[in-house]
Amino acid sequence: MGRSKYKFDSESLRYVKIELTTRQKLIKALPTILITIFLAALFTYLYPKIYESPTEMKLKRELNQLSFQYEILNQQFDKVDAVLKEIENRDDNIYRTIFSAEPVPSSMRSAGFGGSHRYDDLRGYDYSDLVVETKNHLDRITKRIVVQSKSYDDVVKMAINKEKMLSSVPAIQPISNKDLTRVASGWGWRIHPIYKIRRFHYGIDFTSPVGTDIYVTGDGVVKQIKSSRIGYGKEIIIDHGFGYETLYAHLSKFNVKIGDVVKRGDVIGFIGNSGTSTAPHLHYEVIKNGKKVDPRNYFFKDLTPVEYDRMIELSSNSGTTFD
Repeated sequence: MGRSKYKFDSESLRYVKIELTTRQKLIKALPTILITIFLAALFTYLYPKIYESPTEMKLKRELNQLSFQYEILNQQFDKVDAVLKEIENRDDNIYRTIFSAEPVPSSMRSAGFGGSHRYDDLRGYDYSDLVVETKNHLDRITKRIVVQSKSYDDVVKMAINKEKMLSSVPAIQPISNKDLTRVASGWGWRIHPIYKIRRFHYGIDFTSPVGTDIYVTGDGVVKQIKSSRIGYGKEIIIDHGFGYETLYAHLSKFNVKIGDVVKRGDVIGFIGNSGTSTAPHLHYEVIKNGKKVDPRNYFFKDLTPVEYDRMIELSSNSGTTFD
């Protein structure tokens, strides 16, 4: 309690107690009030900076727990991703190779999900970016699993049809070795015998006397028979299924008609010199999924390693063709 103040009253010759008005008391107390308010505001501002409230501490613990769980989830995603990559690699380079099937395009496996607003319903909350990233990662893995599942369905079908496929794939020479004079020219750039210009030769030329038997190289159906005075002359196209076709050109006669079902080794025609040709021979092509491929890769059924090496050598040496 503050000490009382007195003043000397000259009239009464006594000391009297000084009484302050309410206004004077407020003015006197104002600095104390202001200092108190300032200190209270300063404490209110600094306390949360220095000390965490129970609610903040609880939220921080929950955030740390969520972050920890997110890291664990990402590690699990990485493990799933690694396993899935190994499965995809085996599918493309082993299983599909066995059945001569094209690998699944990487663009199909890794295709994203359309729409920039796909995750709008997950935005607008605390840590939305974290949730959206996790959901997007999960969706990509799910998509790859679906694609892989469908690929395995295809592999199962190919396995079921393996025997039929192996019988259908072109796998022998169209001319018997005993009837073969020589392999005149193979796959690659050659000089055209008539036009004398450099052209790519999309097949193999087998020379043999006119009338020599021509054998179909795999099971299939006669798709096309054509006759012309130029180009391939008399030609046959066989559809083997499984994406394979074979072409036989410059024949002298046909031994089949369109729609006939043929088995590997059946005689479908005879060597000739029809069309744009300079000597009796057979021009033979293998077509895979609409694209012409090197026939030398498909003589694995009837040639010994020595015969195969000899055929490669002969077909590679010639710089010109017969057609």
